Amino acid sequence: MLKKLLLATAVTTSLFGSAAALAADKPILNASYDVARELFAEINPKFQAHWKAETGKDLKIDQSFAGTSRQAQDIIQGKKVDTVTFNQVTDVDILAKRGLLRKDWAEQFPNHSSPYYSTTAFLVRKGNPKHIKNWDDLARSDVKLVFPNPKTSGNARYSYLGAWLYANEAFKGDEAKTKAFVGKILHNVENFPTGGRGATVAFAQNGQGDVLLSFESEVVNIAKGEEFNSAEFEVIVPPVSVLAEFPVAVVDKVVDEKGTREVAKAYLDFQYSKDIQKLLTTYHYRVQDKEVAAETAGQFQDLRLIDPTDVLGSWDEITAKHFDGNAILDQLLAEGR
Repeated sequence: MLKKLLLATAVTTSLFGSAAALAADKPILNASYDVARELFAEINPKFQAHWKAETGKDLKIDQSFAGTSRQAQDIIQGKKVDTVTFNQVTDVDILAKRGLLRKDWAEQFPNHSSPYYSTTAFLVRKGNPKHIKNWDDLARSDVKLVFPNPKTSGNARYSYLGAWLYANEAFKGDEAKTKAFVGKILHNVENFPTGGRGATVAFAQNGQGDVLLSFESEVVNIAKGEEFNSAEFEVIVPPVSVLAEFPVAVVDKVVDEKGTREVAKAYLDFQYSKDIQKLLTTYHYRVQDKEVAAETAGQFQDLRLIDPTDVLGSWDEITAKHFDGNAILDQLLAEGR
């Protein structure tokens, strides 16, 4: 009798285990940029509820946050990431060049696979004691800056490109003057953390520097949020800055190995939904949905955005000239530090 009872219990447990397994999808891992923690802490539960309603299945979403160049290198070295939600096109491109995802990844989702965008803005101390208004103020000898290392952070590469594009216009395309201007800005950097969140902590918590350069979304969240003493800071949005797109992609090699393509694609599609587009604006991202953008236009300062590829060529050309080994960024860092 005891044997029959134990056998029945084992069979029942096995059946319940099998049913639970059938009611859950394989977990997915999303790799994102360093300052995206709070955003995806809201997006992921919303998608899990959506997926459960659509399929009846539970889903576990694992997250990884770091500078996107570091994330890309981790994926190249074997990290099993299903989706990337990055802040730099070049860091997705390198995955495509390594055969980890399709070369036409930017055509797989709307708006060049960028559900939202931002720009580089400045965070200063209360009262703006250094009277920071525009990019040229960042090159003054009395101003100390904090932003992430452009070698590891997509966020920082946009700060670099914002300075370059501003100077390129101001000096009417004179590359020598533009290079010297950007060199002064790099020389003024007091701290070069590897990622955007490290830069935020250095400036807002540790008191380093006079100006933090980061995405508009990040600096506004600091100034209005509860994590840091927001009363101590002011946001400065320069009149001209860089267009910073936030590309997303399915890592084809991984999802085909794991059998997670359907859920990975649905996860990225979900970021274009009106619900998430509205959520993004609460984190001070600018969105692609025209209705949501119109409804929330009042919360964003007017400025002129420059697309780097309209001025400096393709991202491959920009990378080769500015960010590859011994390119302009390395030259300026070697000269100034």
